[in-house]
Amino acid sequence: MRDALLLAVIAGGLLAALRYPFVGMILWAWFSLMTPQQMAYGTLGIQLNLVIAAVTIGAIILRGEAAKFRFDSTTFWLSMVAGWLFVSQANSLDPANSAIYFDRFIKTLIFAILCTQMANTKLRVHALVWTLVLSIGFFAAKGALFTLMTLGRYHVQGVPTTILEDNNHLGIAIATILPMILYLRGEVAKPLLRNAMSALLLMSIFAILGTQSRGAFISLVVFGGFFWLRSRHKLAIIAAGALALLPAIAFMPSSWTERMTTIAEADKDDSFMGRVDAWVINTKFALEHPLTGAGLRNPYQQALAEKIDPIRAPRARAAHSIYFEMLGGAGFVGLFIYLALLANAFLKTATLQKAGIPGAPPPWQSRFGYFAQMSLVVFCVGGASTSLEMWDGYLLLIALIASASRIKVASTGSARTEVRRSSWRSAARGGVSKPVLRQAS
Repeated sequence: MRDALLLAVIAGGLLAALRYPFVGMILWAWFSLMTPQQMAYGTLGIQLNLVIAAVTIGAIILRGEAAKFRFDSTTFWLSMVAGWLFVSQANSLDPANSAIYFDRFIKTLIFAILCTQMANTKLRVHALVWTLVLSIGFFAAKGALFTLMTLGRYHVQGVPTTILEDNNHLGIAIATILPMILYLRGEVAKPLLRNAMSALLLMSIFAILGTQSRGAFISLVVFGGFFWLRSRHKLAIIAAGALALLPAIAFMPSSWTERMTTIAEADKDDSFMGRVDAWVINTKFALEHPLTGAGLRNPYQQALAEKIDPIRAPRARAAHSIYFEMLGGAGFVGLFIYLALLANAFLKTATLQKAGIPGAPPPWQSRFGYFAQMSLVVFCVGGASTSLEMWDGYLLLIALIASASRIKVASTGSARTEVRRSSWRSAARGGVSKPVLRQAS
């Protein structure tokens, strides 16, 4: 039954995509982020992601959307990452092994580039933001319920055989969307939807704790700290955070507390020290092959690692770091290009926050830039302890930052009446003031 329903949704979505290609982008984003096919019992062996991508790209070309594409800095850096991965794969130390991850990463980058170009209106940007939040939010709500039902005794895990299967990965992904939940809460007009987003925020916090991931917990702390630093209402945020977080932490079992306290004693933790060994090995691979690295995930290979560092190789595990994964897999050049992509997105969020005309209500781009910057910081901190460089979610966020930067702020020069909502800082707190009618000059 699940298979039939899923295939019916896909068929309807693809038919709509032939007329409206952006529908295909939403469908593609949903499948990439939520992987609903993994939750069905089987889909007749059809590679649904490939079908959706092929139909969407074909529709973009046939409907003339490709003619509207504009090259920008984000598209440039995404293309540079993809291009350098081709160079790295061509010089891979184990081409058969790295080809799997190369293929996955390239497809994700193509998706991000198309999102950068296709999300050319506020409606389209918001449609993809909702897709991101609801897709990851589904796992957050499910994880929160699981944590409550099991009294926090077990780790919250993602869907098997997906990039978010690991509890650490899922926790970082949920932490990344927390600012986007707040953004959408400030954008919706109906109290019911605002309350729903508030509930999703609380459930996301519970789910993060339920993953029992120390990296995700640090990301949660970074989210709270960054939000507090940027807000004018610091006492109110401290009070709200205490009301939400302290009862949740008190609910967790003593084993959770003991696990979190090991953060301060990382040098005595076998799991962490195994990662350090992997970081050293990835660095040595980069020093041996500074331009192209060893090929994506090749430093995981025990035989290759032993040639680089026979002492650390037996203890080394996955690097669990987006930075060391890129360093070992694509060399110093690949890491530089990757960091340039992240820096470019961060600078764009800073520019977005300054969007608008002095004295006028802040445009939606300004609010989006504020929360998107917060999401990016949370991901970059959490990414230091996870292998999420191929995750679609943060690349979609980077694409949307670029899209929002290209959409012109509405001019106040023409005579019109606009409804002034609460400021974006008020929306961040969850408060909404009464609409004020304002005549533009």
